[in-house]
Amino acid sequence: MRPVASAIDKRQKPYHRRATEFLLASSLALLASACVDQVNTENHSIDAGSTLQQPSIEARSKPLINIDNLSFRDLNASGSLDPYEDWRLPTRERVADLVSRMTREEKAGMMLIQTLNAAQEGALPDDAYRFVQDEHMNRFIFRNPVVPEPDRSAPPGRSGAQITPAQAAQYTNAVQELAEATRLGIPALFKSNARNHYEQDARPGINLSAGSFSTWPKEAGLSATRDQDLIREFADIMRQEWVSIGLRGMYGYMADLSTEPRWYRVHETFTEDADLAAEIITTLVTTLQGSELNNGSVALTIKHFPGGGPQAGGGDPHYHFGRNQEYKAGQFDEHLKPFIAAIEAGTSSIMAYYGIPVDQDYEPNNVGMAFSKGIVTGLLRDQLGFKGYVNSDTGIIGPIGANRAWGLEDKSIEELLSLSIHAGTDVLSGFNSHAQILSLVEKGLITEERLDLSVSRLLREQFELGLFEDPFVDPEYATAVVGKAEFQAKADLAQRKAIVLLKNDNALLPLRAKALSAPSKLFTLGVGKDVAYTKEIEIVNGETNPSALRNADYALIRVTVSNPITPLGEYPMEPQPLPGMDPATIFGGAAPDELDFLAFSDMVGTKSWLVTPSLAEIQRVMQEVGSENTILAVYFRQPYVLDDASGLKQAGAHIALFGSDDDALLDVITGRFNPSGKLPFALANSAEAIMRQAPDAAGYPEEDTLYPFGYGLSY
Repeated sequence: MRPVASAIDKRQKPYHRRATEFLLASSLALLASACVDQVNTENHSIDAGSTLQQPSIEARSKPLINIDNLSFRDLNASGSLDPYEDWRLPTRERVADLVSRMTREEKAGMMLIQTLNAAQEGALPDDAYRFVQDEHMNRFIFRNPVVPEPDRSAPPGRSGAQITPAQAAQYTNAVQELAEATRLGIPALFKSNARNHYEQDARPGINLSAGSFSTWPKEAGLSATRDQDLIREFADIMRQEWVSIGLRGMYGYMADLSTEPRWYRVHETFTEDADLAAEIITTLVTTLQGSELNNGSVALTIKHFPGGGPQAGGGDPHYHFGRNQEYKAGQFDEHLKPFIAAIEAGTSSIMAYYGIPVDQDYEPNNVGMAFSKGIVTGLLRDQLGFKGYVNSDTGIIGPIGANRAWGLEDKSIEELLSLSIHAGTDVLSGFNSHAQILSLVEKGLITEERLDLSVSRLLREQFELGLFEDPFVDPEYATAVVGKAEFQAKADLAQRKAIVLLKNDNALLPLRAKALSAPSKLFTLGVGKDVAYTKEIEIVNGETNPSALRNADYALIRVTVSNPITPLGEYPMEPQPLPGMDPATIFGGAAPDELDFLAFSDMVGTKSWLVTPSLAEIQRVMQEVGSENTILAVYFRQPYVLDDASGLKQAGAHIALFGSDDDALLDVITGRFNPSGKLPFALANSAEAIMRQAPDAAGYPEEDTLYPFGYGLSY
């Protein structure tokens, strides 16, 4: 956030209407204590006993009101200060006043959230005007890749055009100007999926590559560091970067447990261990949001309640084949632990998943979570005491054949809307028709009082974030903050601490020269380095110089596994993932008939698994240079199996990666950094062990375990 006296800051934008009178007269003393990096510097809505502070005020199309040397935005241009415009009042009073002034149309629009990406160079798309002015919407999902140098020739796709941090800030400002110009001036709130992690296969609707943002390990990598202070630093840096471009909400983090290795979205989870996950989620909520929401917070939507980890057969519920969640080991309560931690820490929002909680006590248990009143109201609100709002996952509302309303796929949009709202859902993701919500009220299917309840919950977040006082950001400041060197240095340390050394036969690592007279040659595959790295080790890139293998002393093979998009047309129950798009695995993961193929030898020749380098190439290098001289560094996006048939167990060293770049890896194998990471989940010694294990149970029996949870070596 900007300092309290931002009207006289060097970054001041002269064409903005600012509350300078009071700030110049009485806020200079606050400059020393108010700074960009702080989360809790001021509370815009003043409750009893709070200290009165003039917040930063900015208006662009509406006038300001000055009373007793205090400034306020006249958001409805009435010429007088109305309670919802008065930042001195408690949030509950402001919310109640605003709800009383809203039309049914405006209330219905409040319950919608849809993707709204910037056009080239951060320009407003046509949908911005339609969503804000016609649909009365003020919540949006921001999916644009934010990069230092946008490629204007790149097709925008579902994530939108590439834009710079400054263009992202200009874009969110432009949408805020549209919102301010509406009848009541209700500000917009932008949310995003995770975008601060080392990501090689980002999928729209799931996550984004870091681009300009500081690049940290994946979620499991943060867990592998076992360093809560470092995770706290990560969250605070992420918060600063996001706020600088106007991102004030997140679809995340995932509190799901990685108990089912076949589930593709393990790569977004932190760990299989409920207590460790609860600790990490607590750190993230209290750092990104603060002790309470304020004008420096990023509000979280913790997902996917009540735990998306135990997917039957490992399928993901973005797809019909992955719709069921099973609790064969009776671990439902264990999967709840991280969500309880999030609620106790004060998470602003919770997202229920698409999955069906098979055979659970909360009724109905034959429909997706967002439609289950037993889950959303009975468990989440009544039992666990959650007071925030419930955000549906994207796509639960849609026409027959194009929705993810499992158990209710044949219901009309009207029926799905009614069922989800009655279950307790407050805002519908991926839906943008206020008229259809309005019709529910007009037909008596839901009451206006129920509408008011959701709207009140949603408005509370926008008031507490300070958006009603100043929703605008400074593009120049965004350029300076996003991905700055100081932040990336912390992220680089995290990437190194996230690396887990699993095997080191005969002290192969750290690598040393085999002779005193010359450096040893390290042949690499999957590593983008072709320079002498240390006095003792010369790196030769196998992709550019494959013949160097015959003279190599050691081999380092960086192994990645990906899932090419595969058609699902042969599965008649699979809906369109997006309107007009043929069914396919666009959200990630293997085809349903290949979910079990987590062993490297099983992946060979399949349609939905791709090992890079190929297993044959890996085996050839191991044979040439010697297995005992081979280092395998595997990116465990999922808990893959180093099976006997693959020969990979024979390598002299095994390294587990969870989102670390080449420099971090090379620092570890050459001894510049002593590995300290610990496994965030257990690794099975066979694919059969995974099939035998219940999807809700963590770990394996000792005889089925290759490396247990928490395992990790150092030098």
